[in-house]
Amino acid sequence: MSHTLQLPNVQGQIEQYTLVGTTPVKPKVGVKFNRIAYSAAHVVANPLAAHDPWLDCAVDWDATIAYRQHLWSLGMGVAEAMDTAQRGMGLDWPTSLELIGRSIEASKDMPGAFLASGCGTDHLNLDSVKTIDDVIAAYEFQMAAIEKLGGKLIIMASRALARVAKSPADGHTLIMSTSGTVWQNRVLYSKLPYNLDKDLTPITVFPSGPLVVGINDKIPANNMAEFVEWAKKNPTSMGTYAPGSYPHMVADQTNRSFGTQIQSVHYRGEAPMWLDVASGQVQIAIGSYIAFNAVAARGVRPIGVTGKYRSPKLPNVPTLMEQGDTAKLVTLEGGLPMMAPTGTPEVVLKRLADEAVAWSNTDKAAKLRETFAIPNKPKNLAETRKDWEAEVPVWIKLAVDLGVKLD
Repeated sequence: MSHTLQLPNVQGQIEQYTLVGTTPVKPKVGVKFNRIAYSAAHVVANPLAAHDPWLDCAVDWDATIAYRQHLWSLGMGVAEAMDTAQRGMGLDWPTSLELIGRSIEASKDMPGAFLASGCGTDHLNLDSVKTIDDVIAAYEFQMAAIEKLGGKLIIMASRALARVAKSPADGHTLIMSTSGTVWQNRVLYSKLPYNLDKDLTPITVFPSGPLVVGINDKIPANNMAEFVEWAKKNPTSMGTYAPGSYPHMVADQTNRSFGTQIQSVHYRGEAPMWLDVASGQVQIAIGSYIAFNAVAARGVRPIGVTGKYRSPKLPNVPTLMEQGDTAKLVTLEGGLPMMAPTGTPEVVLKRLADEAVAWSNTDKAAKLRETFAIPNKPKNLAETRKDWEAEVPVWIKLAVDLGVKLD
């Protein structure tokens, strides 16, 4: 049985969209898995409630709990009341606690159901937080409330903690994040609680590998140049995994360089983005090999990869640079920068970078690179600084050119 929705297309008209995919196979009751996958399931809003969505929460509790029961029937666990899937979407602490309580009760009727609930400090007024003790007390408050209901805890990150915590620059406190967060956020956000140039110093960058440029299989193009010519004659949209992200920059630069009018469509993750490429809702996307590969045989075809190296998993797919694209953007490669507080001794920074390089030569690291199709390794401190000085200004300019603000 197929399901259809009425959705707007790229011309602004309403048309029928048929959902694609297959029905998940339900495991037998009581089956034992070798690992547990937790889903940070969204809540279902009550569209008929009379309320201000900016100020109040209106939840369709029956549908919300039914969705969790469905996830449990598939053998998945539920990570409840998490900061990204629920609280970051507008769920306040009182409603989060009610959600936790309702899910705990529902799980009792599902043998073997796994459930753990997010514990944070989001009930605090940030302006009133002055010390670490204030943050600890806030965590303990939510811990006690969840445990009173019989729930298990997931300790979440705290904006309050980030606001008041200061650690000595001795090499024992490090941070690792995505390159977009480190390099582009200074442009995308007007106010940040830190100064990346003054507060942090790079140690090394763990590469994320080439990104795959994939198009809907029905489009008559075998490389990026042919796709650009096709895009000049046809309404075209590119899937991105966030505003200000690398694919967003590629769409913007392609429009500037070749006169195309590619529209960027922003998703909350790669999975739905690639599914829409497969169904033809968007025509092109750029993302990780792992996410691309999930739909590679379902209507998506690679026409190139970004960066300076071919993907080990797609050795016959040339880089955009090999295809003649000379733009600096297509040669850049993101990753996971590892940084330390400014003032960390030079000998400590060098030791940390050297340890990262040594680890990258282990069998375990090689296996991870093979799994995620990453051809290159982290570099030592001197090489990292050289790359940082050359490439970070380019990332910043590209973010400025987008003219996007996220706050």
